[in-house]
Amino acid sequence: MSPESTFPTPTDVAAPRPVRQRPKPGERRIQILQALAAMLEQPGAERVTTAALAGRLDVSEAALYRHFASKAQMFEGLIEFIEQSLFTLGNQVIERESDPAQQVARLVAMVLQFGEKNPGMARVMAGDALVFENERLAARMNQCVDRLESLLRQPFKALAEQRGSPQPTVDAQAKASIASAFLLGRLHRFARTGFKRMPNEHLDDSLRQLLA
Repeated sequence: MSPESTFPTPTDVAAPRPVRQRPKPGERRIQILQALAAMLEQPGAERVTTAALAGRLDVSEAALYRHFASKAQMFEGLIEFIEQSLFTLGNQVIERESDPAQQVARLVAMVLQFGEKNPGMARVMAGDALVFENERLAARMNQCVDRLESLLRQPFKALAEQRGSPQPTVDAQAKASIASAFLLGRLHRFARTGFKRMPNEHLDDSLRQLLA
């Protein structure tokens, strides 16, 4: 899976077949995660049940549990994809961009673009989709957000040093915290409005405020 793309979609079958083909190893797991992400993309969607998920895939609930021990483990699969995508791209930004202000701008834009391309996962990132799920899922997503904030502290500290701040570490912590809250707020609004208010709305103006 390329972290730059949206959640992968299964290959279309060229023509209907009278006999259902057995999925290749690992393919059914991907199909289950795709279906879960797609169900979370429905505006106003309530808690996803394993029965509804099984119905969407036209399989039994027992078939789901052959690939995942629990629904929480399915959500963990989505969170793993989010983590892999964000931090693969985030580390590339840090490595390839030398200007700390541009690093901040690109990191913020990257997270919001990922959420916009993956609405269901934006709900997971904002915590909206995890409200009625296992507590460990929210804790893991919180850890992911903390890692993002830590990644943002690097360029904010370099920027503070570049500007001659007497306390660059403190400034970086404050700015990274504000940026993290901004990201979560935009993703939460995106989900709350049924994906109508885009996360990147007025992004250039917002970044100017963050980098001031």
